[in-house]
Amino acid sequence: MEVLLQQLFNGLTVGSVYSLVALGLTLVYGILHIPNFAHGAIYMIGGYITLTMMVYAGFNYWVAIVVSIIVVGGLSVLMERLIFHPLRNTISINSMIAAIGMLLFLEAFAQLVWGADYRQMPTPYSQVVNLFGITFTVQRLLIIVAAIAVMALLYLFLKKTLIGRTIIAMSQNREGAFLVGINANKVAMLTFLLAGAMAAIAASLTSPINLVFPGMGHLVILKAFVIIIIGGMGSIPGAILGGYILGFSESIAATYISGDYKDIIAFVLLIIILSIRPNGIFAKEEH
Repeated sequence: MEVLLQQLFNGLTVGSVYSLVALGLTLVYGILHIPNFAHGAIYMIGGYITLTMMVYAGFNYWVAIVVSIIVVGGLSVLMERLIFHPLRNTISINSMIAAIGMLLFLEAFAQLVWGADYRQMPTPYSQVVNLFGITFTVQRLLIIVAAIAVMALLYLFLKKTLIGRTIIAMSQNREGAFLVGINANKVAMLTFLLAGAMAAIAASLTSPINLVFPGMGHLVILKAFVIIIIGGMGSIPGAILGGYILGFSESIAATYISGDYKDIIAFVLLIIILSIRPNGIFAKEEH
């Protein structure tokens, strides 16, 4: 039982990170219909900015995270303005190719600036806690609490504020949103800002227990795409639920099957769920 509880806790930790990354991805896709393959590279840059602020600038962990959110959020908005906005009226494959190009550019940039070495991000929360037979570091607990808090704040922002409701209106009916005077450019920039901020938070929270390196976003973005397909393309609840389903599945499979197969669990889940719900768990039913 203790082993199961330990793995459920680990799954909660991993699932929290997956959900944050998938949320940013699903916001961009649900509102702008852009499959942003560069989102994994944005996540990677977030990790490097936080690491740089702590190691080289001597900033406090939380201040470093705030700087990372600002820089990566700004980079994400810049990417939308300079790359995706000019392509908005062309065929969708152009945006996909541009996103892949941006992914390669950011990875090459990271390797040029920070090198190809794997780096460990320091953390002020490395204390080990043993509770009810579960052993974990305070950093892992912080990941869960912070991720849930960010997701709750995002929900309140989207549901309770006028700006948030304009984002939801765009995702539900783009033509109708235009007709009532919603500024599509501002919504697009805000969407990319939110997506970049969540990627930066996810990377900053998880890097102290993993490693920072130029290719760190590869597997994360693949799994994030699997998550938003499982949850239903463009569905915010689906992205959150899908992230936790994947996190729990990987942790339990790594213990009771084999750690060697942990990374293929996402694709096994994708096949199983889509065979039952072809459009995803929270997909809107067609009438």
